[in-house]
Amino acid sequence: MKILVVDDHPLIREAMRSVLQQLDAKNEVLEAGDCEEALAIADRESELALVLLDIRLPGISGLDGLEVLRERHPSVPVVVLSASEDRNEVMRALDLGAMGFIPKSQSSRVMIGALKLVLAGGVYLPAEVLSSQPSAAPAASERGIVYDPKTQAADIGLTPRQSEVLSLLVQGKPNKVICRDLNLAEGTVKIHVAAILKALNVTNRTQAVVAVSRLGLRLAPLGHKTSAPEARP
Repeated sequence: MKILVVDDHPLIREAMRSVLQQLDAKNEVLEAGDCEEALAIADRESELALVLLDIRLPGISGLDGLEVLRERHPSVPVVVLSASEDRNEVMRALDLGAMGFIPKSQSSRVMIGALKLVLAGGVYLPAEVLSSQPSAAPAASERGIVYDPKTQAADIGLTPRQSEVLSLLVQGKPNKVICRDLNLAEGTVKIHVAAILKALNVTNRTQAVVAVSRLGLRLAPLGHKTSAPEARP
């Protein structure tokens, strides 16, 4: 896999290179020191599998860069790396389509588990954020289900189509884009989203992303598109 690490500190990039090679020795790690360089690399590399993005960068901020990355390359998951564990920044990153938020203080073992989760179609969030969110799901822990996603969408009552909608929803895609990607009418997507929020016992999209992380929910792979169009109402 080609993985892009975006951080202005060379020592952090070197440390992440080591973590990513522990994940898989065959990983090709690309590096950028700021968002401008990162966007140029992402535009050039057609097989980019993952972006690890610091949010405190010179020039364009990491959150602004995240927004542009998600617009230009919506099928490439972005995980935020940060020295901060501020809940508002975590929620902002989720709103912009991040598939995970990993504090730099985490151990390499936790980072590897978090990255495996994201690459499997899940969402990783710090335990501190998860424990502050109301949910029927068990609280996250370093050894918990968050790092080893086994729960299927069907286990919480979602249909295969609703799982596909949820997979795109956690990527930060609006209803109109979900309609296009899945060849569905907007009214149909709204019905699916309402059913998803009810199944997760949440009231909005950001809470849905948090719930997906708490459950360790396995979703359709990123970039997946259904091959069987659903009838439009």
